Amino acid sequence: MGEIKVSPDYNWFRSTVPLKKIIVDDDDSKIWSLYDAGPRNIRCPLIFLPPVSGTADVFFRQILALTGWGYRVIALQYPVYWDHLEFCDGFRKLLDHLQLDKVHLFGASLGGFLAQKFAEYTHKSPRVHSLILCNSFSDTSIFNQTWTANSFWLMPSFMLKKIVLGNFSSGPVDPMMADAIDFMVDRLESLGQSELASRLTLNCQNSYVEPHKIRDIPVTIMDVFDQSALSTEAKEEMYKLYPNARRAHLKTGGNFPYLCRSAEIHLLQFHGTKYAAIDPSMVSAEELEVQKGSLGVSQEEQ
Repeated sequence: MGEIKVSPDYNWFRSTVPLKKIIVDDDDSKIWSLYDAGPRNIRCPLIFLPPVSGTADVFFRQILALTGWGYRVIALQYPVYWDHLEFCDGFRKLLDHLQLDKVHLFGASLGGFLAQKFAEYTHKSPRVHSLILCNSFSDTSIFNQTWTANSFWLMPSFMLKKIVLGNFSSGPVDPMMADAIDFMVDRLESLGQSELASRLTLNCQNSYVEPHKIRDIPVTIMDVFDQSALSTEAKEEMYKLYPNARRAHLKTGGNFPYLCRSAEIHLLQFHGTKYAAIDPSMVSAEELEVQKGSLGVSQEEQ
């Protein structure tokens, strides 16, 4: 693998933002890796959850940009969990450890599905204030691999990587997307057999989101019009599931729009509230007035 072309921003990010490792389970082998950047006084940060092939640093562009604007951002890498309930329990313990009562979640692909499952898991005592779902899905059956989900743990690493790489774009792409794919291949190579096997198991294990349990959570759906691993049917199902969701459609971006396209994230709507992920000192009075005005208009429209 040659030099990845996301430098120098990526190299600068790695040298300035420390990677933390946290254990919250009784099993010491289950280690959460995370980048926590931005003002610590923010108690409702934005947390990024990666796709099957991703590590915590795939969101480095978002971390650099958003912390520069005053947001607190946390990007995660999961330990090895083999079912959704186990993941949700571990994630709840992590939030308890970080002393975070409520959070905004940005999930890419599998990360988006896990974000929805966690919101569903905590619906009686809500921990999720909003969701941003990027190229995500609501039902694992769309991959037609629920019957193989319980056998991933037996497969060697090279076979698991081949399965994941099969979903990457293979046709002609623009230079930014090509760099994003190269970077994600590099990140994929850094994952061990158990990490990949467990993620593919979570991705394909028979499960679906129960929307009535999370209907009160603000949702933004981010997807792309060009080629991605997500079928048109899966996208349409997400729109039906969240009819009131904001939609951020990107003309291009493939499987990794968070790497190769800058997108406005929906956190503006929470400025001036206790669930803002941004330092209040970074928001001008004029911006707050504009935001209150736009929220008033949108509420009247509803």
